[in-house]
Amino acid sequence: MKLWRTPLDIDRLKIPHGELHIIKDRCKGCGFCVEYCPREVLELSDEFNIKGYHPPYVKDEEGCADCRLCEAICPEFAIFVTTKEEVESVES
Repeated sequence: MKLWRTPLDIDRLKIPHGELHIIKDRCKGCGFCVEYCPREVLELSDEFNIKGYHPPYVKDEEGCADCRLCEAICPEFAIFVTTKEEVESVES
């Protein structure tokens, strides 16, 4: 996410990242998660699930900000987000 101005606490700010999990066979292809994602992380795929719908796929895995909007808006509970733990590098 590109910021139009630099926050004063940028050195202390830690942006959370999420990992998306999609249950493809539960999805009905409504596209709400794709439409309302603020970071445009999801996109509808060309493949079909067992119901005959096009489930979403993650096109930008690093772009997920763990807002969980897709999880809240999905009527079939076909998508959920887990928080990625950042691994801090130890410098010797």
